[in-house]
Amino acid sequence: MNRELLTAVYRGAVPGTVGSLLTAPALALILLYLHSTDAWAAGLFVTAVVASSVARLALVYRYRHATPATRAAPRWFYLMAASVFAGGLSWGGGAIFLLQAARLDVQFLVLLVVLSMAAGAMAAFGARLELYCLNFVPMLAPPMLWMLGQGNLLHYALALFMSLWIAAIMSLARQYNATILESLRLRFENLDLVADLRRQKDAAEDANIAKSRFLASASHDLRQPVHALGMFVGALRARPMDEDARRLVEHIDHSIAAMDGLFTSLLDISRLDAGVIHTHRQPCPIAPMLARICGDHAEEAAAKGIRLSHVSCSRCVDTDPTLLERILRNLVCNAVRYTDKGRVLVCCRRRGDWLSVEVRDTGRGIPAHEQEKVFQEFYQLGNPERDRSKGLGLGLAIVKRLTGLLEIPLMLRSSPGKGTMFAVSVRIAATPDSGESEPEATSAYGVGAHGTILVVDDELAIRAAMQSLLTSWGYQVISAGSTAEMIDRAVTLPSPPDLIISDYRLRDAEDGISAIRRLQSEFNEDIPGMLITGDTAPDRLKEAQESGFLLLHKPVSNSKLRAAIVNLTRTWPIET
Repeated sequence: MNRELLTAVYRGAVPGTVGSLLTAPALALILLYLHSTDAWAAGLFVTAVVASSVARLALVYRYRHATPATRAAPRWFYLMAASVFAGGLSWGGGAIFLLQAARLDVQFLVLLVVLSMAAGAMAAFGARLELYCLNFVPMLAPPMLWMLGQGNLLHYALALFMSLWIAAIMSLARQYNATILESLRLRFENLDLVADLRRQKDAAEDANIAKSRFLASASHDLRQPVHALGMFVGALRARPMDEDARRLVEHIDHSIAAMDGLFTSLLDISRLDAGVIHTHRQPCPIAPMLARICGDHAEEAAAKGIRLSHVSCSRCVDTDPTLLERILRNLVCNAVRYTDKGRVLVCCRRRGDWLSVEVRDTGRGIPAHEQEKVFQEFYQLGNPERDRSKGLGLGLAIVKRLTGLLEIPLMLRSSPGKGTMFAVSVRIAATPDSGESEPEATSAYGVGAHGTILVVDDELAIRAAMQSLLTSWGYQVISAGSTAEMIDRAVTLPSPPDLIISDYRLRDAEDGISAIRRLQSEFNEDIPGMLITGDTAPDRLKEAQESGFLLLHKPVSNSKLRAAIVNLTRTWPIET
């Protein structure tokens, strides 16, 4: 802190020193013009003041150009102490010479200037009280002693009032110094707080990165067996079985679907964090979207005895219809899940150029202190036992990210026991985009030519499951655990394969992108490629997204895998 105070002194010394350089000659010229002082006295006074002022400015210049480490040396304090003492003495000693031959009115003028310079020095040297005293005392002590030595009542009175003025100025100087010390103390405390907050922020970011890394690894490791299980179930369906076995297969399939829901939510969070989801805005009618969402949740609402309805709206909105539907679907799903009686209403209100789409329920409500927390991942009210039937705590976290991505306002209003209202505001469009049509769904069933598919995956269970499933669909399959192994096995193929399917993360630091490209180079053909990954790490998702290959996320449903193969190869699997 002492170094900061000394720096403040050196910074504030320049204006006061320049003022002293200008005031001393001006005062001497006035006295000479009034014939109230001798030329030698005026010259001695000006010379002393100018010399001390120039020396102080040179000292300030040297200090400013010194290195920070050098500025910490105590000698800078002593040099400034000598400078301010010399400056004060030049004014105080010089004043005695100016007062000697002056008339009484001129003496008042000299004292007024000296007192003003003493008061003004507070701004320059008040940061270090001892420096101010070294300037203040030699500046005022000589004039006061001179007045006391005159032996008349008027000068005694002047000395008395000057003593009172000195006491007042010193009191102000102490207050000024205390204020500076307090401001510096607060500044350093704030700097410590900022540094502490930065450390905590860094720690939180590190923890978040570690969490994302853990989720990515855990998700990848868990998706592998689930993905294999789904393909085994798909292959099993093609085999003859009795009704009990078929029912067991259905139960297994439902369990796989439940796990797929969890993984899909985790993947959505990771994809949003990775910035690989891009918006495709277009005018779209809101009414079919609301009808579709409410229709999909009508059965669940009816089972709970609550009424789910929506008010039809003829407006069109300008947004990404897929992402907006995901937002509204999550909000309606939450409303139905957390409403025990009453109703859930979906309606629209026009507000200028914006359409506010509102999801209102008569459910449990959200306390005010919890309303920010519900948008955090895995945060749920009233579900300490983590009952999966009550959701995963990811729906609103996805809503928050998607509304940020679409740059649309999200509002929450809720009262415990009275219900909740979520509203998203979307800009109104003039007309729906009639130029774009929904892509035609390509049937993955039928009879036709079959092709050859290369499967690269370092998991034996995945390769076995993929072999069984694709073979049951009529494809010739060659599987391998690495690119080198695949090249050895596929070298005898009479023609290039129709498709390459590769896991994104392979062993020995190999990845699916390089595997597909190497195989394309080996066959010298632009063979379609498909990446299948269980990874949710944002950087890996972004890299896979930018590769240009179709990216599917484990566990992949059999219907989605089948449709993707058909669209990439334009071959039709044999009906089984």
